[in-house]
Amino acid sequence: MSNYIPTIGVEVHLELKTKTKIFSPSENGYGKMANSLTNEIDLGYPGTLPTLNEEVINIGIKAATILNCKIRKVMHFDRKNYFYPDNPKNYQITQDRTPIGYDGYVEIEVNGEKKKIEIKEMHIEEDTCKSAHRGNKTLLDFNRAGVPLLEIVTKPCISSSEEAKLYLEKLRELLTYGDISDCKIEEGSMRAEPNVSLRKKEEDPFGTKVEIKNIGSISNVVAGIEKEIERQTKLYDQGQEIVPQTRRYDDKIQNTVLMRVKETGNDYRYFPEPDIPFVVLTDEMIEEAVKEIPMLPDERRRIYQELGVSKLNANKLVQNRPLSDYFNELLGEKINHQTASNLLLGDISAYLNRNEKDIKETTLTKERFIELVNLIDNNTLTSKNLKEIIIPLLEEEKTIQEIMKDNNIENITDDTEIRKIIRKVIEENKDSVEDYKNGHERAIKFLMGQIMKETKGKANPKMTMDILQEELK
Repeated sequence: MSNYIPTIGVEVHLELKTKTKIFSPSENGYGKMANSLTNEIDLGYPGTLPTLNEEVINIGIKAATILNCKIRKVMHFDRKNYFYPDNPKNYQITQDRTPIGYDGYVEIEVNGEKKKIEIKEMHIEEDTCKSAHRGNKTLLDFNRAGVPLLEIVTKPCISSSEEAKLYLEKLRELLTYGDISDCKIEEGSMRAEPNVSLRKKEEDPFGTKVEIKNIGSISNVVAGIEKEIERQTKLYDQGQEIVPQTRRYDDKIQNTVLMRVKETGNDYRYFPEPDIPFVVLTDEMIEEAVKEIPMLPDERRRIYQELGVSKLNANKLVQNRPLSDYFNELLGEKINHQTASNLLLGDISAYLNRNEKDIKETTLTKERFIELVNLIDNNTLTSKNLKEIIIPLLEEEKTIQEIMKDNNIENITDDTEIRKIIRKVIEENKDSVEDYKNGHERAIKFLMGQIMKETKGKANPKMTMDILQEELK
């Protein structure tokens, strides 16, 4: 436990979901053969000129709206000058002075209390190419060069690794649902770089900031922050000074490692990009972009719960985008939405996971699903029946009635008939009835077993149990 107060900020780089790159017509793709998605602009040939991809601005407006940012209507791009093998032009095109969004926030819940993680700014820039180190050689893959990025920078307002984790999870959820990025950290389309400083008391000025780069998962962001707090605490306790620096998190040794002593902003010699005109956003452009934002996670949770879905099921649905989108088609239908959510998250979900399928790849149309919910709800089908017919239900075009007939499913739903059978079983098993009255709970299970035997398993278990308890009273 550190005796110091940590102050944490996080920079997140997101690759945007566009068909082409930010300044060239090359495809924006992942996992293709090295250097196959490139052209002269990506390779930084002299004399080539960038052309701004309008869709990047469109996505930027949506992201700014989702993250509660103010939108800057007049923007220009800047050159960030530095020399590195992954950057053949020797500068990166970014938005230094006029980021598209600023003064936003993301709300998280820490120990039952809401906290706003403030966003200082979010700006658009191009990605650099990817370096791969092989022995003493470095190989370059230009497929990533020019991929559009959003850099989202928080204010130094995060006070623990847990808050950083909750912020990143919320950010990933919001921006995945907003169709801004696929946010796959393991593929590098979302990269987080926390910075950490310590101070003794709240009223002290912020300590010296250390940035941690190259983190490949949210759990490693947590580990990296904790290791950095530990390292800085030891240095302060020994009376040593913290030097501004860039470190990286090494997964193998589970610690941060020095990369370089920190450059300052002046080292980058920013100046406005002369080859790209100023971008002016009109109210119409902003309105059109905002209209395209899909329903976001918190709104989905709220609507689901208002329709009677449990908080647990609402959260589970939101965690599975294809199921949540499917469920959204049922919002205006007069059905039991809790039953619908149970079905989707239970046997249907198990089938989809087992077969690595999306729900849209099954034969379960909206109409069939509504019918299924109603059959379960009015006890015509039991959960045991559902397990028996789940495969034909999701793979065949037959009606549910035909599938039930094929599987000899014919349940007794007439409560008069069930009551008659229950009374017969009670009459024939007086000892068990006495045992139940004397507090032996197992006796009721025995009676249920006898009823199921009598009905050849065709009585609805819930309805049967309710009537049995009523009759035993």
